[in-house]
Amino acid sequence: MKKITASFIAYFPIIGIVGFMGLYFYAATLYPGGSQANANSIGYDWVHNYWCNLLNINTTNGLPNPARPVAISAMIILCVSLLFFFIQFANKVVQHKNWQKTILFGGSFSMLFAVFIFTKYHDLMTTLSSIFGIFAVLGIIRTLYKSELKFYKITGVFCIILLGLNNFIYYTEIGIIYLPLLQKITLLVVLAWIVGLSLKLQKL
Repeated sequence: MKKITASFIAYFPIIGIVGFMGLYFYAATLYPGGSQANANSIGYDWVHNYWCNLLNINTTNGLPNPARPVAISAMIILCVSLLFFFIQFANKVVQHKNWQKTILFGGSFSMLFAVFIFTKYHDLMTTLSSIFGIFAVLGIIRTLYKSELKFYKITGVFCIILLGLNNFIYYTEIGIIYLPLLQKITLLVVLAWIVGLSLKLQKL
């Protein structure tokens, strides 16, 4: 029983991410419609709808949003899963105490704020989550560059570029029409990177 529990905890980031993706797709099937490109569109538009649209009380076209409870559950699962990942990475890989604390502190607060993006304080929570997340990600990238994990060094930089581009478009609104699609691509790439890195951590 102890081995099963230990294995579940060890692989929880991966299990949680898979669960998040499943709930994401299910929530998308419940979304009535409406996007930034077309307020009267039907259903969830994978090109023009944001992930956050699934978290809103009402859709863009003003209808009640039945996808909200599922999307909120998915968000909570994702945040807890990523928190576990930050803790595992900091404890297993990071040798420098200050950087270990940076990853734990930044990752914890980033996920704490991220879990509340479904509230009316969405913009503030997004900003705070991004700020604290930067510290956690910088700590991870620094650690990877001092390790032998060459593949994750390169792909980690690619993830940083995608995340930076998302934030640039979000705050400047330059090319905002492309942000919903870019958001999904970034989410898929970053989560795949974390899953791969989590699997690697279990072999260390």
